[in-house]
Amino acid sequence: MLRNEVLLVLGVSLGQSAVYSVVSLIAKLTEETPLSQQTTAMNTSQAPGRPWLDLTYQLLGVLFAIVPALLAVHLLNRDDPGARADFGLDRTRPWFDLGTGAALAAVIGLPGLGLYVLSRELGVNTTVAAANLPDVWWAVPVLILAAVANGVLEEFVVVGYLMTRLRELGWRTWYAIAASALLRGSYHLYQGIGAFVGNALMGAVFALFFHRTRRVVPLVIAHALLDVAAFVGYSALRGRVGFLS
Repeated sequence: MLRNEVLLVLGVSLGQSAVYSVVSLIAKLTEETPLSQQTTAMNTSQAPGRPWLDLTYQLLGVLFAIVPALLAVHLLNRDDPGARADFGLDRTRPWFDLGTGAALAAVIGLPGLGLYVLSRELGVNTTVAAANLPDVWWAVPVLILAAVANGVLEEFVVVGYLMTRLRELGWRTWYAIAASALLRGSYHLYQGIGAFVGNALMGAVFALFFHRTRRVVPLVIAHALLDVAAFVGYSALRGRVGFLS
């Protein structure tokens, strides 16, 4: 039952994304244009020229992105009412969550940026256009909401839920950490091989942190901060910094 539950939860969330990412990478590698000369556009307009409709689509996307995370928490909490504490939802250690989340973002941010630049130079990654919304008043708030939604979805499902369930299924700790890390890397393959490596390394660090602390909220905070920096930073610096063009 647990094994089937894990497969179903991943099948309606990031496991599905991983499969599409593999296909996307194959498509990009088989194009005539080299991978390093291709662009991966993120946070794009859903209704060009119709800002209010576009905003509606963006907010719906943010809302439904976190549903699988809520499902994962529900399933864990159904079996063990104390599971909410593992996600930091007990609010007993807010300063620890905030402080360690910010520290993780700082530790991972600069090396991650360096790896992205290196992988582009080596020709194993696309150029990632992290924010492509029109110049409207709601663009930055939506980018921030998208960053938070990404953090909630990925850390709740790929770390908190998956690590807990794999432990209950009898997996050894390092196997569970490796599975979590490889899954994270896999659903970023649409950006290129460099993104797979960077996100898998980040995933290993995050999974190990969860194993040691049993807290997932710091990971959500770290992830959200990294994505806010990427999305909003890209919007502000696009065209001014060479590797962002």
